[in-house]
This record gives sequence, C-alpha cells and structure tokens, in this order.
Amino acid sequence: MLHGFPMYAYIPARDIARARQFYETKVGLKPKEERNGGVVYEFAGGTACFLYLSPNAGTSQASQAFWSVTDVDGLIGKLKARGVVFENYDLPGERSPQGAITAGGAKAAWFKDSEGNIMALIEEV
Repeated sequence: MLHGFPMYAYIPARDIARARQFYETKVGLKPKEERNGGVVYEFAGGTACFLYLSPNAGTSQASQAFWSVTDVDGLIGKLKARGVVFENYDLPGERSPQGAITAGGAKAAWFKDSEGNIMALIEEV
C-alpha cells in the first residue's frame, strides 16, 4: 500500500545549530527551508530529510538513515578531509583500506553526526 509513495527521514538533534553546522559544513548539505524550528535538506530522486529538535537524539544504536552512493571509499576520503569521523564496527566481511565493509552485496561505512546519530553510506556491489 505505501510502496508507491516517497519516504523521508527524520534526524533528531539536541542542538539544532550544532547539527546544522555539522551537516552543512562537514557533510556539505544545503538547507532547502526552515520549518517548525527545524531544517529540510533535499537529496537526489526527490528525497529529503527533516532535522528537528528532540531530546532523544543519538539514543538509537542502529543507523538513523543512509545515503545510497556509488563510491563509498571515495566519499569516505572526502568526508574525512572535512572532519567527519567514521565508526569502526566489528562486522563480518571484507574491509577496504578506507574502512568500508563489503558483505551481502553491499559496501558500507558509518559515521556519527554531532548529535550521536548513526548515519551510513551504502553502495550496491
């Protein structure tokens, strides 16, 4: 029933200004609009996320959202150069020199944002 509709991510932040600094400076996102005290960021394919104020930011132990990308290793290098720190999880699979893990038909890498949310880069292989 819902498969025919776009799906969007919510990204919680305890400090909107700090989170905006992270996403706009380190990740390179451009805000589309400010709405209800938060910020909307748009992505390819008409998708988007909403960064909003929440005391629950960073409490999930799982990925909050992921970007479907074409070159995980290249993006790791570019994001590290901007100050993004990647996580090193002990997971099965082959690890690239840049730190991505390949397993189950995907190459993946994870980082935490300024609020402690886990974000991922996923490349189909």
